[in-house]
Amino acid sequence: MAESDKSVSENEAGSGTEPEPEITLQDKGDIGNILSSTEGRQQSLGGFDDEFVDIVDYIIRITHRIWEEKAIGLIYRYYKHNTVVHTSSGPIYGRDQVITNTVQALAALPDRRLYGDDVVWAGNDEDGFYTSHRLTHVGHNTGHSAYGPPTGRKVVYQAIADCVVKENRIVEEWLVRDEVSLIRQLGFDEREIAERVAARVAAREAEMGIDNHLSGEVERVVGQTTPKEMPAQTTEGFDVEYFVKRSFHEIWNWRLLNRVDAYYAENYQAHIASDREIYGLGDFKTFVLSMLSAFPDAAIHVDHFCALGNEDAGFRTATRWTLMGTHRGPGIYGEPTGRRIRVMGMSHHLVQNGKFVQEWTLFDEFALLKQLYAPAGESSATEVEANDTDPARGSGVGTRLG
Repeated sequence: MAESDKSVSENEAGSGTEPEPEITLQDKGDIGNILSSTEGRQQSLGGFDDEFVDIVDYIIRITHRIWEEKAIGLIYRYYKHNTVVHTSSGPIYGRDQVITNTVQALAALPDRRLYGDDVVWAGNDEDGFYTSHRLTHVGHNTGHSAYGPPTGRKVVYQAIADCVVKENRIVEEWLVRDEVSLIRQLGFDEREIAERVAARVAAREAEMGIDNHLSGEVERVVGQTTPKEMPAQTTEGFDVEYFVKRSFHEIWNWRLLNRVDAYYAENYQAHIASDREIYGLGDFKTFVLSMLSAFPDAAIHVDHFCALGNEDAGFRTATRWTLMGTHRGPGIYGEPTGRRIRVMGMSHHLVQNGKFVQEWTLFDEFALLKQLYAPAGESSATEVEANDTDPARGSGVGTRLG
């Protein structure tokens, strides 16, 4: 959300875990049922167009219209004029840039399809809705993209877009895409492209005399002390928000990998950025170790949480988080560079019987690579202008480059 409009905040729009009524994408069935539905309003939607029956219906319908019907100009109707879209490669400001990026994205994959896999939401029409839309992109690269000339290849990759929505318009958005998976499927080398983009951004900043890269200490611990203790639960029974936040804090910030056994089901499955497929507790522990080895001071902060469901039927949760750390260890990203990184991530979890059963987690690993491979003397390559030609920029409902 733009600084000039504080009428809706992410805290107001998505702080609850029990939205009323319980409306889910899974209950709606096939996309044809949604697009042809003539049912009346299922929840209060003050300020929304009459055709939308609930917030899930709104998200699915406008995504289909903009992308598959190619009614790109509807972004003028569904986005606020000064909408900010947050990405790990920097912010995008204003719906005009959203429209530009959408045109370029569809030019690269003209037959692109966006399959809605889930919409986890919270909020109401007075304070605003917070939605977390997980979807799968499918298309063929028959047009020029920012990564190179047409390859003709089919690509399938995931994205998650979190939006604050009020009175028929998206007013703020956070977007994460599986950018490395996309680049690899196109047949390009993600490291080579990351180095090229980072060098271009650094050269332009040097030419303009810009030096705004600030990085303090990663505040996981203070001095010689320990990480902060997780406050005691204040609610009775199983609190899914407390469960998720505690698991993140204990496993990632306290390095208590033994707690994985308490939080995760034995047959737990995860689909993680860059096509990582995980099955079981051992695989998950190995993934955590691989990240902590590369970034020994890594810390995770949970920025937002919302959920649908109940203890009997299970919960579907959406967590937005930030990972910060310094590349001081060996591992999956090569020799230590000493570079400080910050990436935004999003996780959807299925929680049943008090344990994680399934997970979909995305973080923009391409943005991470750009920070690692920035030219010597530059601490990051994330903050670039909203109209920069960095190929990893775009927004959720209105634009995803590919």
